[in-house]
Amino acid sequence: MEILLKEEGSKGAAYVGDFHKPEAAMTYSIAGDNLIIIDHTEVSDKFRGQGVGRKLLDTIVAKARAENKKIMPLCPYAKSVFDKDESLADLLR
Repeated sequence: MEILLKEEGSKGAAYVGDFHKPEAAMTYSIAGDNLIIIDHTEVSDKFRGQGVGRKLLDTIVAKARAENKKIMPLCPYAKSVFDKDESLADLLR
């Protein structure tokens, strides 16, 4: 499974499948020069229980680290991962 990353203007997504009809996706907004706001995660039944949500998050985390940005996880799934995983604390805003 390949996790892709695409941005259009100030919106972006880490996703699996077709960008406009993904089988799994975590969407975000870019707020200013140093903040990514994760707002939604959706994974099809086909991928449930396979850690796909975490792989989507890890893709966005890698982007944030590479670009020296912080993350605001508004999505309940992303927030729960940030709450549990101390290795992400440096990215939290």
